[in-house]
Amino acid sequence: MAEKKEKSPEGGSKKKLFIIIGAVVFLLLVGGGVGGWYFLKPEPPPPEEVDPGLKVPVPDLQQQTEIGPMVNIEEFVVNIISGDTPHYVKASLTVELSNEAVKPEVEQRMPQVRDAVLLLIGNKTYEELQDLQGKRQLKAELTSKINSFLQTGKVRAIYFTNFVVQ
Repeated sequence: MAEKKEKSPEGGSKKKLFIIIGAVVFLLLVGGGVGGWYFLKPEPPPPEEVDPGLKVPVPDLQQQTEIGPMVNIEEFVVNIISGDTPHYVKASLTVELSNEAVKPEVEQRMPQVRDAVLLLIGNKTYEELQDLQGKRQLKAELTSKINSFLQTGKVRAIYFTNFVVQ
């Protein structure tokens, strides 16, 4: 005679309990892994600020380029910002222009040009004007400021022909 095997309700519930516990442990491991990856991944580096002094055009000496008309700005003396002792800048510069038509305009607007130069240099500190980076930034600011009021052309480059900071 064949014996019937009866499934005990206890054996089936143990199996279900084991499957449920396994599924919960699996979900906890997956959730922990995803959470750990998300919270422990290194932060991307912040974008670096681009210094406007780096955008100053530097003429390539190897390449033969056409030199635009030049206008000299006479020597001037400007007091600069300083904390303890008075400092000043004695400078003269030459402005390279984009075309010959703008040269008379620059000469006519020379008071505006000199005013822009004096105001921009006067707002610099002694430390800013001591290094090359500060001078490049000053050139970029001067170019931008002078170009803002020129109408027939633009400033291509600015060259310091004399620059003393004391």
